[in-house]
Amino acid sequence: MSRMTDHPARWSQATVYPDMWADPDDDPRNKDGDSPDGELPTLQDFLTDYRLTLRMKCDGLDAEQLARRSVPPSTLSLLGLLRHFAEVERDWRNWITDGEPLPKLYGERDADFDGAVADQAVVDAAYADLEREQAATDAVLAGHQDLGERLGKDRISVRELLVHRIEEYARHCGQADLLRECIDGRVGQ
Repeated sequence: MSRMTDHPARWSQATVYPDMWADPDDDPRNKDGDSPDGELPTLQDFLTDYRLTLRMKCDGLDAEQLARRSVPPSTLSLLGLLRHFAEVERDWRNWITDGEPLPKLYGERDADFDGAVADQAVVDAAYADLEREQAATDAVLAGHQDLGERLGKDRISVRELLVHRIEEYARHCGQADLLRECIDGRVGQ
């Protein structure tokens, strides 16, 4: 696995605000109209935006670039983040159900990052896994509109789970910003 040793020139596709990822009209996170009303729609909106941000940071990269690791001994890569989120979306469902936990997608500890290798089949599987696991977790939570409702064996509230999901995506999107900039110099929100 190659390391990020080159120092690409910083750049952005944006022309309106050159420190942004995309111009406002081209940014899928910009929505027409007002922000959502109510706590649940607001939380869902933030989650959607962070999910889009992660995908935007990965767009346009090939398998080698997506699998490129940051700095030793870290196994962090954009592809690893995609796989990590598929894994944690699945695990979050385990938090809110009373049944037997779903098995890990990629194996035990750090397998999501360790198995993030520069192979297009691995990349395609990561995107498919992420999309499937996000949809499954969203579907389960769609049946629980009361943010104070407590679910699963540990009785976690729907609100706490949604905020935790937003926090996890936001934290890793910050890492994705730096990973992307090291790969090809692209900067922005």
